[in-house]
Amino acid sequence: MTRRYWNINLEEMMQAGVHFGHGTRKWNPRMSPYISAKRKGIHITNLTRTARFLSEACDLVFDAASKGKQFLIVGTKTKAADSVARAAIRARCHYVNKKWLGGMLTNWSTTETRLHKFRDLRMEQKAGRLACLPKRDAAMLKRQLSRLQTYLGGIKYMTGLPDVVIIVDQQEEYTALRECITLGIPTICLIDTNCDPDLADISIPANDDAIASIRLILTKLVFAICEGRSSYIRNLRNP
Repeated sequence: MTRRYWNINLEEMMQAGVHFGHGTRKWNPRMSPYISAKRKGIHITNLTRTARFLSEACDLVFDAASKGKQFLIVGTKTKAADSVARAAIRARCHYVNKKWLGGMLTNWSTTETRLHKFRDLRMEQKAGRLACLPKRDAAMLKRQLSRLQTYLGGIKYMTGLPDVVIIVDQQEEYTALRECITLGIPTICLIDTNCDPDLADISIPANDDAIASIRLILTKLVFAICEGRSSYIRNLRNP
């Protein structure tokens, strides 16, 4: 049953440009049920359907968060990176916003090894031990730490596979999506008119190029996650 308090407003989505798709030449025919019109060579997304699927996605993440599940938000293109990091930090989720390393989930043992190395180097740096090493060795370890921070900084506290993955831009993050499908991890995907709506568990038709559109979709999902987490904490305190 859809929870009405997600407050998904069509006018608000229009103002954020959620309805603008790609040019009519760059489209996936499977998206036709989610397109309402063509305007000046651009497909226009049906916002009523967008609202419906966004509401379903909010229900899913609320239910998952209320059970203590863990989330991963993925969005590495420049226009999405900052919004992904802010949304994830606000909702206490893991995130990848720089580059998806192939096998990050499907080869979890390797990722876990990298994370252990990352945590060890961070501890060494905080304790001041890197400064005690020869300059060449210290510089090499600092460069390694910087790379690990760039690619793994958003998942540094992740101790296992996520329960739900939210993906911004299916085309850009196709490798991440395929890994989730392989592992059977539920996915919520923000898709534009050039995407395949049948790949993710819940596909939200929306403009994946406009910062305002990405931010609005993530804001709704984050609100639902936070509400679910609050419910989870209340249930822990009052079993």
